[in-house]
Amino acid sequence: MALKFGLALQNDFPSEVSPASRMGELREQVRAARDSGISSVWVLNHYLGNMQTFQPVPILSALAEHAGDMQLGTNMFILPLHHPVDVAEQFASLDQISNGHAVAGFGMGYRSNEYDSFGISMDDRVARYEEGVELIRALWSGEEVDFEGEHFTVKGESIGIPPVQAGGPPIWVGAGVHKAGARRAAKLGDAWIVPPHAEPEKLRTILAYYQEERERLGRGRAQEVVVRRELVLDSDAEKAREVGLSARGANTAAYSAFEAPDKTDSYRHLKGKDGLEDVADKSYLFTDPANAVTALKELEEIGITKVILRMQWYTLETDRMLATLEQFKNEVLPHFR
Repeated sequence: MALKFGLALQNDFPSEVSPASRMGELREQVRAARDSGISSVWVLNHYLGNMQTFQPVPILSALAEHAGDMQLGTNMFILPLHHPVDVAEQFASLDQISNGHAVAGFGMGYRSNEYDSFGISMDDRVARYEEGVELIRALWSGEEVDFEGEHFTVKGESIGIPPVQAGGPPIWVGAGVHKAGARRAAKLGDAWIVPPHAEPEKLRTILAYYQEERERLGRGRAQEVVVRRELVLDSDAEKAREVGLSARGANTAAYSAFEAPDKTDSYRHLKGKDGLEDVADKSYLFTDPANAVTALKELEEIGITKVILRMQWYTLETDRMLATLEQFKNEVLPHFR
């Protein structure tokens, strides 16, 4: 199976950027991605951050008419902050709007200000997440649901709007690059979306563990193995690196105002310039097309089936993002058909 690619949109942006203008740019980017052979589009979810953020289900619904047959996914929707009944119906609605192309990427979140403002303890994240996935899948079955958990209870109810996809949209788990994250993804998800800072050698080790864990649980090997990557292309590799480090660095500086998702060395890019450069050189794709092909072929050899690429950060202009996408279409994508 040929390696496939998704596009992660920048649906969070600084206060000086007009939301109306960004909306127009996102529509343009989705149309360009659709016409380039990209197979999916992805948006993130945060609340009360230091950047303006279009929320994921409304923005994907607004982009659906421009997406053609591309999948529309969340990377990631913070599941424990929400009641599963609401989430099940929202994503079923998105599945109807997109004619069966929704993907429910669920993460646990990591920012304490979000949890504090929702009145939910971060200590309950895992239990709320696991119960949420179980209840959402039950509701998407279309059957009458009796569910009683520690946090959520539904008695004799069925979903108000069914999803198009049988059993509902696929659930892709967002989790850190460690054994606890791999176990959660193996237990609960149809796929695991691995964060962009995971180096190839670490990917080999942790993905082998993930597949073994799925087989131990009787779930079989995952058909979708997904990793994120940051991408800037230029015929001059050093120029691409300079643009990428500047734009991604501005985004990272904004994100570093909050806690890191975990305390491992994986998030060293949040601690300063040296950490960002090290992660970028080992994992990101700020380079020329030929080197991008080589790095992506390595991911394909590891067993990755889909790479979700982000090509824009902070105030990086859409024209620069579209230039990367054009080079990707013409000089990289043909190597994976």
